[in-house]
Amino acid sequence: MTEFAESRHRTTDRRGFTLIELLVVIAIIAILVALLLPAVQQAREAARRTQCRDHLKQLGLALHNYHDTHRTLPPGYIYRPESSTSPVSNGAGFGWGAMVLPFVEQAPLYGQFNWNVPLYAGANQAAREIHLAVFICPTDTVSSNDFVEMGPAPERYAMCSYVGSFGPPDLDLVQEQRLGLFSRNSRTRFTDVTDGLTNTLMCGERQNGPFRNGAIHGNHFSYETAWAGSIRDWDEPDDDHGHMTLFQTGHPPNNAESDDRDVSAPHVGYANFLLGDGSVRGLSENIDFQLYQNLSTRAGGELLGEF
Repeated sequence: MTEFAESRHRTTDRRGFTLIELLVVIAIIAILVALLLPAVQQAREAARRTQCRDHLKQLGLALHNYHDTHRTLPPGYIYRPESSTSPVSNGAGFGWGAMVLPFVEQAPLYGQFNWNVPLYAGANQAAREIHLAVFICPTDTVSSNDFVEMGPAPERYAMCSYVGSFGPPDLDLVQEQRLGLFSRNSRTRFTDVTDGLTNTLMCGERQNGPFRNGAIHGNHFSYETAWAGSIRDWDEPDDDHGHMTLFQTGHPPNNAESDDRDVSAPHVGYANFLLGDGSVRGLSENIDFQLYQNLSTRAGGELLGEF
């Protein structure tokens, strides 16, 4: 072999990766992914948290615009007897979420409802089954495309993530209790909020899906939250299901014993709340329970301090 050929042979003789070197590279990449993944997840959750707060702020603006127009907040939900022979069954059911539709750029959807017949009537099926992004927390993966189902048919109501503040318990006992901003057939004016709008809860979060601890609630296992309204139970027509649109301060936020009347947010350690002045605050699940209940009353006269 000539000197030129030997030189060319040496030049083209490339050395590849050994198996050990390849495994080391793969291990390094795996470590980098493991380090970066939590940061990416945290960044995504931070973005979802910001979007959730923005949705609540939009609802706050809508509620204020509704009040400016009608000189009152909308009812938590509308109740009217279904008939003279069935005075305990609700023949309406439309919730505050349906009533603020014109103020969240959903006037055409508002116009689709037939307000002269019950929300559960067939004429309102198409409208009540529409999911609206403004009513959904991005972290709540259930509500964006699922439904609250009632009866054997079943009737379906698009889920949502936000509920109006009824106040301290019990939502099922006295539906027209007026301690909070919303209740059955309520007509709350801002002048009625003597505790101050900055110190009064207006809306809170409730994820849909199974209870945090369903075993302790007998035959109730799932949160039921819908933006369109609160619908009577087929088996118990005197049950308005007010919790579909409202929450009570029966347990601290995200409490393990919460039921379908409480706040149970999809966030870890806290829940977002809309206050009466339109601001949004994240409240810890470790908030003092009495303080939490005091925040839910509109005219309790409590001295709250910082929260």
